[in-house]
Amino acid sequence: MKPLPFPVRIAAGLVATAVEQARDLPRLVTEFPVTAVSQALQASMRVQQKVTELAIKGDRILGGLRPVEEKPSWATFDEDEPPTRNGASTVMELHPLGRATSAPEDLPPVVPSAEDVPSDTLTDELVAEEVIAEATAETVDPEERPALAGYAEMSIPQLRGKLRFLSLDELRALLAWEMAHGERPPFVTMLTNRITTVQEG
Repeated sequence: MKPLPFPVRIAAGLVATAVEQARDLPRLVTEFPVTAVSQALQASMRVQQKVTELAIKGDRILGGLRPVEEKPSWATFDEDEPPTRNGASTVMELHPLGRATSAPEDLPPVVPSAEDVPSDTLTDELVAEEVIAEATAETVDPEERPALAGYAEMSIPQLRGKLRFLSLDELRALLAWEMAHGERPPFVTMLTNRITTVQEG
């Protein structure tokens, strides 16, 4: 049997394809909105990606041309604002009672910031002096260990966490030890404040 001419075979293939697509037409009609929306979303995502890439490249180029602010003008931090209470400072400076003692070498250096010093606020300097005088009335042996284990190595925040668990006698003993071993001002202030609070409470 002789094959049909090539154009006839192409025409038959076109007719068969048209019939198949006519049968699939109802399915294609229902899928068309979903396909159209999907393709539109894909196109918009590609556009957004390109725009974002351009913005990133622009930021890189412009970032090299102008200096970045070290601290934005709109940013405020707790450290920037001085601690105040009703307009008055919450830190009260205590002065030594006149006896000078040198700090032993085994105590760590203390350089706290002013915000770290008080746990409570003293409003009367005379009360602070009375508390210190009571605590230092007894002599402390230089070799004696402090009433709180590890006290000599503690920082101000570590001490603040332990103070509420100490009795009045333990607090006085700790203050007496501190006065005999260097009189570190932030520690003296914190212990004095806590003793005053316990006595009043």
